Amino acid sequence: MALKQRAIAVEDKEERRQAILDAAEKLFVKHPERMASVSEVAEAAGLAKGTVYLYFPGKEEMLLALHERHTRAFFSHFMELMAADGPVGFDEIFAVAHEHFIAPPGALALTSWCFAMMDRGMPLEAAVAFKLRIGAIVAAAGTALERHFPTLGSGNGARLLQHSLALIVGLWQFVHPNQRFARALDRAGAKVFMRDYDHEIRAAIYALWSGTIAPLADMDAKPRLKSVRGKKS
Repeated sequence: MALKQRAIAVEDKEERRQAILDAAEKLFVKHPERMASVSEVAEAAGLAKGTVYLYFPGKEEMLLALHERHTRAFFSHFMELMAADGPVGFDEIFAVAHEHFIAPPGALALTSWCFAMMDRGMPLEAAVAFKLRIGAIVAAAGTALERHFPTLGSGNGARLLQHSLALIVGLWQFVHPNQRFARALDRAGAKVFMRDYDHEIRAAIYALWSGTIAPLADMDAKPRLKSVRGKKS
């Protein structure tokens, strides 16, 4: 594959950065059990290895940037939903989370990798900068959520979003052990790990939200959790 020339304009640089992340994502989806090297990503993107280093100091920062792209896409969509004039229901909110965190191949595995990397291997400065950027986004999203659900109270919208993301990732880790471990568990008949993740996470998130915002008696019924925004007094 012919190597592309170095990007000069700001728009070209951003396009090049996104192309690198696209290549990294394709490799990760293909091999979620490991991080592709900078050389592998460069080859997949049709770039020189040195060009990739102009954008990312290492493979850890590259994967973290990819995770941040997923996270920002979710919150962008979430904020569009929160800007709606009328009330918003649980179904709509969960659908946005499902679209960006659950449905995309490799998204949860990537999030799991990044959570682990920030505790070890990731340069402290990069991890802190990421946390600060995402923290500001979560705070703004939490405030928007509180406008729809006033019973949450100040600051609890961000807390509910944090708990929801932790539940999405944690449950996935619980029911998706690595391939070698999963085969051994299957042979041992450990049925507690053999769960339908999509069904289980929806029920778990619904229980969290209904218990936090408006407890409902029938958890098996179609969710009736609705915001109050847009309702006439």
